[in-house]
Formats: sequence, C-alpha cells, structure tokens
Amino acid sequence: MPVTDNDINKDNDDGNGTETENDYGLVSTWAITDRGDGTRYLMPKEGRLAVKVALATGRPLLLRGSPGCGKSSLAAYVAEQLSWRYYEHVVTYRTQATDLLWTFDTVRRLADAQARNGDGTLDDHKYVRPGPLWWAYARDSALRRGLPDDRALRDDPCSEPLADINRERKEEGAVVLIDEIDKADPDVPNGLLVPLGAAEFTVAETGAVVRLQRPATRGPSPTRHLVVITTNDERELPQAFLRRCVVASLPSPKKDRLVEIARKHLKDRAPESSWADLAHAVAEEVDKVREQAHKDRVRAPSTAEYLDALYACLSLGISSPEDGRWQLLRGLVLVKHQQPGDGLAG
Repeated sequence: MPVTDNDINKDNDDGNGTETENDYGLVSTWAITDRGDGTRYLMPKEGRLAVKVALATGRPLLLRGSPGCGKSSLAAYVAEQLSWRYYEHVVTYRTQATDLLWTFDTVRRLADAQARNGDGTLDDHKYVRPGPLWWAYARDSALRRGLPDDRALRDDPCSEPLADINRERKEEGAVVLIDEIDKADPDVPNGLLVPLGAAEFTVAETGAVVRLQRPATRGPSPTRHLVVITTNDERELPQAFLRRCVVASLPSPKKDRLVEIARKHLKDRAPESSWADLAHAVAEEVDKVREQAHKDRVRAPSTAEYLDALYACLSLGISSPEDGRWQLLRGLVLVKHQQPGDGLAG
C-alpha cells in the first residue's frame, strides 16, 4: 500500500498546522528502557540447559547466535535470578586481554612522579583499576586494588561497577558478561585461557595475585561464578579457546516466541486484550521479513527491532499492517539496508 502525505501527517489534526509533543508520541509512548538488569528476559530452553552445564563444569559459557537474539541479556537474567553480582565488558577491536583483568593508569602515574620530582616512592596499587573478572573472582581484593590491607579502602577506595545493582546482591556469587569477543584480535581469547581456566592471575605492575574466592567449606562446593561470552561469529575463535568453553547456539525467536517476549515486556503495562492482536500481526510481519532476508542474504530483524516496531505501533495508533503508515514504519524499524537500494522488496 503506498504511503501518502496524508498518512504521514495523520496525527497533525490540531487545525492550525502546528505540531505538538503529542504529534510525536512523546506523551503516550509505550517504549521501555532496557535497564540491563535481566528482569524482562525470557530464557530459551537451550540457554537454561547451557547455563546448568557451565555451572556444573565451571567452564565459561560461549553463546552463539544472530545479533539481537538475546545472547547478551541472558547473563543479566541469570545474575538477577540467582541474586549474584553482575559485571560486563563490551569488547572492541582495541580490547586487550588484560582489560578484562585490570588496567593501569600509566599516564597518571607519570604525572604524579613528575610532580614529586623524585621526592618519595609512589604506590603503584593506587593506579590499578580492577576489571570485571577481578571483581567477579575476588570483590574484597578489587575494592582494595590488590593491597593486602585496608589502606586503599581508607585512602582511595575503588568504585564497584554497577554498584546500584550489586549492592543488593549476594557477595559470594557473580556473573560476568564478555560481549562480542569476536570483535577482538585473536590474541584476546588466547590471553584469557589461563585466567579463565585457573580463575587466577597476577597483576604485572604490583605483583598482586588475584584468586577466585571459594566458599569456606570442605569437599566439593557449587560453582559461584559464571562467565558468559558472546560471539556473532564475525571472526573465527581459536580452537584452544573453544575447547575450554561450554558452547551453545541461541536460535532467533519464531512468531509465537516473539509474542511471548512481548507479553513479558507488556504484562504490567496494559491488559493483554489491548495489544495481543497487534503483537501477533507484527510477529507475522517479522517472520515474512526474515524469510525474505534469508533469501537475499541480508541481516534479518532482531527481537529488539520487533519490540521497537510493536512499541511504535502502539504509541502511534497503528492497529494493523493495513494502516497506510505501516509500510513506512516497516522500512524504518524492520528493513534496514546496508546500502541504499539493497535488500528487501517492499
């Protein structure tokens, strides 16, 4: 169905040609900010078993799957369900393996040394910033920056990442998300083999040894930490790294699963009767777009984009794909071409 100027200006009906906040959906938006705390995640059965196996073996969990299928959200969900502390690191092409363990502020130390002009000795511990694996393995040590006593707590305490979330969580359990490791140089997963396998590492600049704090019990004890690593398979990972992981693939949710996810997000906001038919209609459209995307070998819409389309329809009063604005919204949210003129037909 062609989109007309009348469709685009459909909401602008105040009679004087002036647009208001309400014309842009700023008054009645349905969008839900992703708080990153795992409270609205719907765990797939493949993910649930994979987490159990990773905890049983003490191995990192490597999650594969298309972008937007829920790999990253799984880690926050598990942490929330178990009431474990949660830390995360998004990998870039600049990431080094030590960034996940610690960083050292060389520039600040040099400036302090020049300011002192050789007067006195600098304490290298104060220039150390613990990384997510350090916080997960040994929170007390991270708060002290690896010092054997409480000097750092008194003089220069280290701020815990995601402190608002972790303040209410159990100290003895932690989940770490290492997101999109395939973006990094192959040296990064290789550099994590020992810290992940032995749950131990040494801070080069200070000599501090960081070890996983284990429960003070005799005999076998349950694993109290989980490292979740995600990959979009943009780059092949080293075989030695794969051997040391539990590897699971998460499928992209189909139509019925998408509606279940919508229910998880909207159940506390409005009666299901007000959005259920639209959620099904948008999910059917996503299935069609995905099928065509597979044929055209282009990226298919993700779960997040399904939710974006649903929220936009609810906010703008688009009740079905028969609405003249639907094709325009479809192109804005679900069909995103890599280059102008590429990809899916309308």
